[in-house]
Amino acid sequence: MASGDGLGVGPVTTLSAILFDLDGTLIDSIELICLSYEHAFAVHRKGAIPRERILAMMGIPLRTHLRLHASDESEVDAMVQTYREWNVAHHDELVRPFAGVHAALDRLTERKVAMAVVTSKSLPAARQGLAHCGLVEYFALVVGPEETRRHKPDPDPLLHACERLGVAPRMAAYVGDSVHDMVAARAGGLRAIAAGWGPFAAADLLAAGAHSLLDSPLELALIG
Repeated sequence: MASGDGLGVGPVTTLSAILFDLDGTLIDSIELICLSYEHAFAVHRKGAIPRERILAMMGIPLRTHLRLHASDESEVDAMVQTYREWNVAHHDELVRPFAGVHAALDRLTERKVAMAVVTSKSLPAARQGLAHCGLVEYFALVVGPEETRRHKPDPDPLLHACERLGVAPRMAAYVGDSVHDMVAARAGGLRAIAAGWGPFAAADLLAAGAHSLLDSPLELALIG
């Protein structure tokens, strides 16, 4: 594991809660996301979208990204619907938990660490992913974009989760795979921990403010 500013991740007993991003952090849904975007762009005649552009927008809400390519809000609505219909239909065949996630979350549960998911994915889609991957039991709280007015990289979703858990942000960590996750955690005063197995380059995550970079999902058990 690498440290962005000398704070390393060894067992950090001062943390009261750990918040997790979902896609690219707990579950491997990258191919599903890319194919869903490509399908929506094809149906709505937007031309091909390079995968690097899709991946660069991971961590922010779907509508925010699609709004950059739509002519008006009605077209955003139509593109979102197309995306979600294809995404739901192909979800279970393409989504898996990352190897080591269950074992790490078991360890954190045994240590009675408070845990929540904070994602830019819609709540129904997030719950589908958690259920399919057998992760529902670990999280009493799931925060989606429906619950705050501002979204990542703004820290509001993370602060909302901390408030609901009754934990001060400085006593919490946020684990995510995108630069938007790191910026949000830093802005909210949480420890920013990068999931190095996601689609973002380690150098970019550290440059975005990650305190630490994990190399494997098994290292999640060392947090908190």
